[in-house]
Amino acid sequence: MFVVYVIAPIFESIWISFYDWDGLGPMTFIGAANYVELFDDEAFYTALENNVVWLLLYMLAVPGGLFVALFLNQTVFGIRLVKSLFFFPFVISQVVVGLVFAWFYDPSFGILAMIFEAFGMKPIAILADEDYVTYGIIAAGLWPQTAYCMILYLTGLNAISPDQIEAGRLDGAKGWRMLWHVVLPQLRPATFIAVVVTVIGALRSFDLVSIMTDGGPYGSSRVLAFYMYEQALSEYGYRMGYGAAIAVVLFAIMMVYISFFITRMISNERGGR
Repeated sequence: MFVVYVIAPIFESIWISFYDWDGLGPMTFIGAANYVELFDDEAFYTALENNVVWLLLYMLAVPGGLFVALFLNQTVFGIRLVKSLFFFPFVISQVVVGLVFAWFYDPSFGILAMIFEAFGMKPIAILADEDYVTYGIIAAGLWPQTAYCMILYLTGLNAISPDQIEAGRLDGAKGWRMLWHVVLPQLRPATFIAVVVTVIGALRSFDLVSIMTDGGPYGSSRVLAFYMYEQALSEYGYRMGYGAAIAVVLFAIMMVYISFFITRMISNERGGR
């Protein structure tokens, strides 16, 4: 199943990227022409730059999820209800998240506009401004992503050895020292998964961009996954080869980051032994 639905499509995408193909008609081999055109495409660089911004800011979900998990990892009355409220953003559809934040940002009736007006400021059309639109979409994506990281860390916190916590207390560790020297080392597996999933989520971001702006205004919020869709599958494209070339570049970037984190994890585990 993994070979058929994951490995084979990867190699097939690489193969298609060397062809000019509309998805239905005959395929014409053009070599590296798609890649040559890609690296001279201004829209591609805009999408790549946006993906870098996504990658940098999306990583805020990891420490955010950790601190929320630390806050929720206590036995007080009603904490299960609070946990479910924090968990809620993860279980709802990304389409719903996009619509909710699109309404939130609306300069006419959105809550953000009301906040600006309450302070005597003119509302900003976040999703219609080329300078702010990408950051607005990332903020929407951080909401469910932080909830996902929180779940990973809550699971990791439940698996922490009470004996090590008690030993740390006997040695005088508390507060940040306890967190840094006792808790975080035991959360390395959860941190690794959180980082990898967040990196993948940042690089393959598509649904929020599609729902909230459709790549606008003027293509300023495009990311690589959305630009790939535009070129290969939308009414403006049907260039399967060119879309596959974008997918290959995106896959290569993902592999660089994931390989780096896997190497670091393996080296840390060997060092710990």
